[in-house]
Amino acid sequence: MAKHSHNCWAGSQTFNPEIDIPDLSSKVCLVTGGNSGLGEATVTALAKHNPKLIYLAARSRPRGEAAVSRIKATSPATAEANIQVLDLDLASFASVQAAAARVIGETDRLDLLQLNGGVGMVPAATTLEGYELQFGTNYMGHVLLTQLLLPTMLKTAGIPGTDVRIVSMSSIGHKLFAPNKGIVFGELKTDMGSHGGAELYAQSMLAKALFAYEFAKRYPQITATSLHPGTVKSGVWNGDKNVNWLIANAIVKPVVALTGVSNDEGAKTQLWCSFSKDAKSGCYYEPIGKAGKESKLARDDALSTALWEWTDKELQAYGTAGWADGHE
Repeated sequence: MAKHSHNCWAGSQTFNPEIDIPDLSSKVCLVTGGNSGLGEATVTALAKHNPKLIYLAARSRPRGEAAVSRIKATSPATAEANIQVLDLDLASFASVQAAAARVIGETDRLDLLQLNGGVGMVPAATTLEGYELQFGTNYMGHVLLTQLLLPTMLKTAGIPGTDVRIVSMSSIGHKLFAPNKGIVFGELKTDMGSHGGAELYAQSMLAKALFAYEFAKRYPQITATSLHPGTVKSGVWNGDKNVNWLIANAIVKPVVALTGVSNDEGAKTQLWCSFSKDAKSGCYYEPIGKAGKESKLARDDALSTALWEWTDKELQAYGTAGWADGHE
């Protein structure tokens, strides 16, 4: 296994998607949760650079198609972009398998995988496979998708001149609200109803940061990063929430309203992670390109290994026969 570099560059960067995203004419990109918020803003930015193909993954096909129409209406460049709606419900392994099978059947390369979609602070529930809903959707669904698409990504990384990347959307919440031990392994296959929504959201976001951290050690051919997009006026705060009413309405919503940036501005960090030469594999970034801000748990080698092994065991019935061979 390659020795992983902990040298995450710490300065703040600027990123202008108009000029800092390269020509994407040979590239295939996939963005989960692409039908709204940061996902839609990310697809819009990519679409301006002549991509070979963008998969806009969405749970609802009508919402996905509506997003494609909005994106194509934003500029002459996006009007011509090849954007395909990919049906994907991250809370269903069967849906993840079908989405991955379609991608594998349609393209022989994948240059950028944005693990952007997810749910936040929803009422206690489980996914179809029985995982706590936020952990199952935000983390398990994305890891299964990555595992199934990894052979295609490794093949792409073997082509000279490619720059294959996985960008795992996390949140500052991972260091504010996560359980003391980080991941409550013994309860992940329950609705974890005794824990608050903020704690469960944070647990799933910590898992996504740990995933990029551990992935980077195992697959040095691919750049894997995680990030917090900043306070963004996205749809993540809409709908029924399992959080203290006072926290939600007296603190969170006003803070988002006062300090929140637009989705276009918020998407800059994940776009920076997708294309900047300064983005280092295994690192966690805050806007824009600031490293070293993650919690100690997000850099806990024992925890990242334990989570990887636990997840691998869980996915054996659904994923590939384990991780594609790319280990050094």
